[in-house]
Order: sequence, then C-alpha cells, then structure tokens
Amino acid sequence: MNTSMDKKKGILLFGHGARNPAWAMPFQHIRDAILARDSAVLIELGFLELMQPSFAEGIDILVREGATEIVVVPIFVAGGGHVNKDLPMLANQAMTRHSGLIIRLAPPVGEDASVLAAMADYARTVQPVE
Repeated sequence: MNTSMDKKKGILLFGHGARNPAWAMPFQHIRDAILARDSAVLIELGFLELMQPSFAEGIDILVREGATEIVVVPIFVAGGGHVNKDLPMLANQAMTRHSGLIIRLAPPVGEDASVLAAMADYARTVQPVE
C-alpha cells in the first residue's frame, strides 16, 4: 500500500541545450554511468532549449515512470540566470502540472569540490590535441 511516506525518486540531468546533437553526448554518458551503477534508477535528461527532451518533457517521462520526487541536477559549471532564475520557475511549473510531485534542485555540478578537483586534475594532465 502506498502512503505519503512512500516516494519513488527520479533524477533529471538538466542542461542548456545546443543545435549540435553531439553536444548532448556527455549528458548521455553521465546517464549511462549512473545506470551502470544502478539499473533501477529513474533518470532522464531535460534541456532548457534547442534539444529534446525539454525540461518539462523529461519531468513528464519520470512521472510516467512512477517518480513522485525528482532531484534536478544542473550540469552547469556554475549558477547563472538559467540555474538561478529559469530552473526554479520550470520546477514550480512542473509541480503545478503534477499534483503531489516534489522537485528538489541540486547545486550545479561545477560547484561541487570533487568535480572541481577532477577538472583541475584534467587541466593539469591533459595532452593537447594536435
């Protein structure tokens, strides 16, 4: 029996979007790496513009899969207008469309110390393309 305490969590990887379809490949790789660790995770991509699925479509997919709580992970180096203004508005719209849905917003990945350390290691050791 489902109670208000039973929550099925989902993850939405949120990105800006671009005209070049190859731009989404890192997002797909992140999703695939998460699924390789736990194939039962509900995870979807959602883009602000120019790519599919849109933020709203990604949320709708997760809700159809049974998610009642979604953590949105902005795949951005830092917060800016899209993360600080657009994202909360999109999340509120989605929670209005889906009664009872809880959306929590994670900080941008680029603000995490381990991600910054990985980028520093990469910059220190990368071999330039010739």
